[in-house]
Amino acid sequence: MQPDKITIEQLRTGFEKNGYIAEDEITVPVYLALRLEKPILITGAPGVGKTEIAKVLSGVFGTDLIRLQCYEGLDENKALYEWNYQRQLIKIQLIRESASNDAVEQDLFSPGYLLERPLLKAIQAPKKVVLLIDEIDKTDEEFEAFLFEVLSDFQVSIPELGTIKSRHIPMVVLTNNGERELSDGLKRRCVFLYIDFPSVEKEIRIIRVKVPEAGERLAEEVALAMSYMRHSLDLKKKPSISEALDLAHALVLYGAARLEPEWVQKTINLLLKDKEDLDLFNSKVGPAGLVEIVRSEESKRH
Repeated sequence: MQPDKITIEQLRTGFEKNGYIAEDEITVPVYLALRLEKPILITGAPGVGKTEIAKVLSGVFGTDLIRLQCYEGLDENKALYEWNYQRQLIKIQLIRESASNDAVEQDLFSPGYLLERPLLKAIQAPKKVVLLIDEIDKTDEEFEAFLFEVLSDFQVSIPELGTIKSRHIPMVVLTNNGERELSDGLKRRCVFLYIDFPSVEKEIRIIRVKVPEAGERLAEEVALAMSYMRHSLDLKKKPSISEALDLAHALVLYGAARLEPEWVQKTINLLLKDKEDLDLFNSKVGPAGLVEIVRSEESKRH
């Protein structure tokens, strides 16, 4: 199955087989990006499943996932390539006496001395791969501009070797947590997708798929607790989907059939990772209060 020939139904089925619950608001933009061979820019709060889409695409098409983790100060060399200086120095010592300087220089800057970083590795891959450029908003504007050539023409320029064109256009996924505004130039080159935290109904489905040992009632109560904590408490870091799954796993380990104050007390550190958030939770609601709210919301649903 080729990404540029896949149908939307095949894509939806592939997502489900890889355990990702996705409605049309997710599958349609991903489908368009694949068929048009354009990068997809996924924006949303940390923990809503942005990075997971790249992993799922890797599973759907049975191909490699190449990840470029962005950070402040990331430059072209770290993202694209570096020369293997240590190997070059050894080579110089070995052939200095037996070859001309021109021959040495020509040999030293050959592909054999090139250390491929994620961007070059994706472009030179022998098959179509998934290239994940994770948290692009952590880089600066200069690096973002450098990406234009890669994302527009899927080629890179290396002064010593010339222009290297992509053998196969990779499936590119960029994630953005919104720490800074991205340039219009980058946005124009991408299909845009915004992912919000899931609804209660969707999170129940996610928990049931990822933690099948959790019963229907426990999955519902975990989802209701997550919804309250994300939307009703002014937390610095809202619990992610993966942390909700951690909670469900922990409750299964404890043998809990329902959410109870004692289980909330024992597992709250799986959800809240900041002292201010813990203090806010305990002062505003606490374990018993959270369970009471969940029971109330549960009764409204049934």
